[in-house]
Amino acid sequence: MSLLVTCPNCGPREVEELRCAGESTKRPAAAAPSQRELNEYVYFRDNVWGVQREWWFCRVCEEWFLAERHTYTNEVVRTWHPGPADSPGGRDGSEAASQQEGAQVL
Repeated sequence: MSLLVTCPNCGPREVEELRCAGESTKRPAAAAPSQRELNEYVYFRDNVWGVQREWWFCRVCEEWFLAERHTYTNEVVRTWHPGPADSPGGRDGSEAASQQEGAQVL
């Protein structure tokens, strides 16, 4: 079984040409976060059963992008370039101009 992920620059790519860097997390809001907030940001993840937002790196074009992947089925729902809404203060990338739908599990 192979996974095809759509890179916003290169198009569909085998998962071997990409690297998943893990769940996209929200940074602590405070300018000087407490030790607890910092530990939660660095070490704790939601580990959802369903669609999760993740950072991916394409080794072909050497660009970072975001993807929403279902953690149980491994289906990639959509991929897009990070925009202002994906900055540390925001979490919703639905308005990202370069959003691309889908990927396939073969």
